[in-house]
Amino acid sequence: MTERELFDAYNKDVYRTCYYMLRNTQDAEDFCHDVFVTVFRQDWRDVEHTRAWILRIAMNQCLNMLKRKQAQLKKQSQILLLHEQTTESVKSVDTIVLEKVEEEEWEGLFKQLPEKLMAVVTLRYIGELSLAEIAEALGIPVGTVKSRLHKALKIMRKKLEQNQNLSLKGEKQFGTH
Repeated sequence: MTERELFDAYNKDVYRTCYYMLRNTQDAEDFCHDVFVTVFRQDWRDVEHTRAWILRIAMNQCLNMLKRKQAQLKKQSQILLLHEQTTESVKSVDTIVLEKVEEEEWEGLFKQLPEKLMAVVTLRYIGELSLAEIAEALGIPVGTVKSRLHKALKIMRKKLEQNQNLSLKGEKQFGTH
């Protein structure tokens, strides 16, 4: 298999994995390119499970970027918190309440599963890997893959139920239901 054939065979899987991990088209394209640069620099012809190996490289690169972004967001939120603390005494109560509601909605949009759980869900449902392939790609036991997948689905189900209950309560409160 040539490098071009390898790229053509796995490009879509790598892009899809990167896209669902990073949720950004441009980042996914960049990381897809970077993954194949990494693959071609290594002795990829001797790898037994090529697809799982390539997706593991993609996943690791995406997780590293998410960790960097998370650290950056943490710093930004600390700065925002300091700013809020200094300006909060000047704001009206209504303004503070509205900002808190908007902040909670924003956090809800960006709040994702923990990275380890997101990785398993992405590889399983987006990458369509088997549990054994996921275990190999992440270097963890199959039982750990199963438990992480179960936990991720449980968390997602709980969030959906909570969101539905909140919207129903709000509708009843304002007489729209």
